[in-house]
Amino acid sequence: MSDSETSKRTRRGSGAITLHDVARLAGVSPITASRAINKPEQVSPELLKRVEDAVARTGYVPNRMAGGLASSRSKLIAAVVPSTVISVFNETIEALNNTLFDSGYQLMLGQSDYSSEREELLLDSVIGRRPDGIFLAGVMQPGKGRTRLMASGIPVVETWDLTPTPIDMLIGFSHKDIGLAVANYLIQKGKKHLAVIRAGDERADRRTVAYQEAIAQAGLPPPFVVNVGGERSIHSGRAAMAKILADAPKTDAVFCSSDLLALGALTEARHQNIEVPNQMAVMGFGDVPFVADMLPALTTVRINGGKIGQLAAQYLMDRAEGKTVSEPIVDVGFSIIERDTA
Repeated sequence: MSDSETSKRTRRGSGAITLHDVARLAGVSPITASRAINKPEQVSPELLKRVEDAVARTGYVPNRMAGGLASSRSKLIAAVVPSTVISVFNETIEALNNTLFDSGYQLMLGQSDYSSEREELLLDSVIGRRPDGIFLAGVMQPGKGRTRLMASGIPVVETWDLTPTPIDMLIGFSHKDIGLAVANYLIQKGKKHLAVIRAGDERADRRTVAYQEAIAQAGLPPPFVVNVGGERSIHSGRAAMAKILADAPKTDAVFCSSDLLALGALTEARHQNIEVPNQMAVMGFGDVPFVADMLPALTTVRINGGKIGQLAAQYLMDRAEGKTVSEPIVDVGFSIIERDTA
């Protein structure tokens, strides 16, 4: 039986890859497979290699809760998010937690710091504890983590992005559409020399590429791009704006991949006596709570994070309780919030 046939058969049944599937693929008994996984020193290297290969091919993760609960439901939902520090995800996390709590569920939260390696380690730990559902802030890229999630049979909702091939359920929006919309907004405001301050993650990359495409289509010069990597801070926003003012002094509009970077850019503009928005328009992304009360108030892209959190919680609870989710893919869209800086 092929790997795909094994996966399809088990997901139609219990919905998860089992120890019996691993044993069958390795050509050993379930007891031997269990011994190889839990007490590898008690089996031969050749047998251990066969079982490890079967585990890798199926994506099987041992159930660390087996035998520990009388009920098959844990009433626990696990969430993995990139960041919780002045983060665009905070509204989503709060809504997710409140909706779950009101229905008797608990939220377990892990932070990946935008690291795919750390995300996979977190997911290994989460899957082994068999929560009733898993929430991801982002779309899982192909790899070991995605394979294991699909093999686990645990309900999964990916968020804050769109893809035609979600693992299970998806609630998000198009980062490409945001890049196009922001560029067109600034161009319509009469801006001709645009720039980007962006972080080093894949979603920011898609917004930037679309931003560049829209500017090229308008016949304007290519935008000046500053990539701050993993340092998403006021300090890195200031340093990026200083570079723009030094190396691209004609710049009259900057799109930042987060509100925190935009705050740094505004601080540096003020430090260098640049008038916002007359000399320089600045836009952020996320609409975190404090930016509406800044002076000047920040123009930004608003995502309805609360709706994402509420829907995700309801979807995961419904699936945990055996209900069908009628609309497993939802595009919540976005809006440009016009304030003082643009």
